[in-house]
Amino acid sequence: MRLFDHAAATPMRETVRQALASAEPLANPASTHREGQRARAVLEDARERLAATLGAHPTEVIFTSGGTESINLALKGAWWAARAAGGSGAGGLGAPNRGAIVVPVAEHHATLDAVEWLERQGAELRWVGVDAHAVTDHEAFATALVDGGTASVATMLVASNELGSLQPIGAVADASARAGVPLHLDAVGAFGHLPVRFAETGASLMSVASHKIGGPHGVGALLVRRDAKLEALHHGGGQQRGLRSGTQDALGASLFALAAEEALAELDAESARLRGLTERILAAVADLPGVRVLATDERLPHIAHFVVDGAQGESLQFLLDEAGFAVSNGSACSAGVSRESHVVRACGLEGVAPLRISLGRTTTAADADALLAALPAAIERARALSR
Repeated sequence: MRLFDHAAATPMRETVRQALASAEPLANPASTHREGQRARAVLEDARERLAATLGAHPTEVIFTSGGTESINLALKGAWWAARAAGGSGAGGLGAPNRGAIVVPVAEHHATLDAVEWLERQGAELRWVGVDAHAVTDHEAFATALVDGGTASVATMLVASNELGSLQPIGAVADASARAGVPLHLDAVGAFGHLPVRFAETGASLMSVASHKIGGPHGVGALLVRRDAKLEALHHGGGQQRGLRSGTQDALGASLFALAAEEALAELDAESARLRGLTERILAAVADLPGVRVLATDERLPHIAHFVVDGAQGESLQFLLDEAGFAVSNGSACSAGVSRESHVVRACGLEGVAPLRISLGRTTTAADADALLAALPAAIERARALSR
């Protein structure tokens, strides 16, 4: 099976695999005995190393179980903190200015589901549209920050996790800073493919995950600026600035840091290689009848996304899977449940079959050629099944 779904998860790096296989058992890093302190040293070394790859201070790194937990902690924690600081007022959230969340309509479901849950707790959601390439309207975003009162928190992807389109994070960060609204960046899909320097983004919060860069599954981090106000999701021993209590996974953190260091070291060369392959794929599919490329040139280097008229996405994915190609219709966000892409719909399209081809370290030119050879027949069969 040829893997073209690296944006969902990319295989573990060999160095990470070897480090995992040879790792010695570690005690609880919160324990005060010698073995506990040895584990604590591994954990804090990992925190420093990961921080260095992200342009952050080590105290800003809060290890989590992955991108979804990081995003939930960022959005719920910031909203709860703003609510607690707001005093009494409309809806019990203070002046009408601290109950709103600014969110683009094409965010990942980890964000959408989190803010929609907060809406049921009393949050006001201020939705911001995207263009035909899934790029957020930064002027509308800036207006939403203060329209009807200053928002409590704002969030945006660094790049679309489906189309790969880069988002206007510079303009959004500037607008958020002027409005005094903490900004969360979802960098889960961009880290390892773009230079990401937390201190230079202007954001208060940023989420990343290990499994996107060849580290272990179930490990992530939320970067929390030292002046950011955040409430914890759960409580216990007060680890990690009191923001994420619980026994910490020192080994997982160390493996995440190792994967991040390797990803950063190879970023320029690997991004150039993958961009060459995705451009070859997009140029070829653009010549096929009824196929449209949505992303612009300003996109992640490893994602090639297009839509097919007259077919169903599930059928096209199944046919390619049967031919030996693991592809996706969008983000792997729903526990294996297929659903229509809200991102494609936000771009103004319905009744089309989206296909996200995402490449990684193991993808070769021969893999790309094989996929391009199989695509025309799969598309025609998918169209025939939908008639």
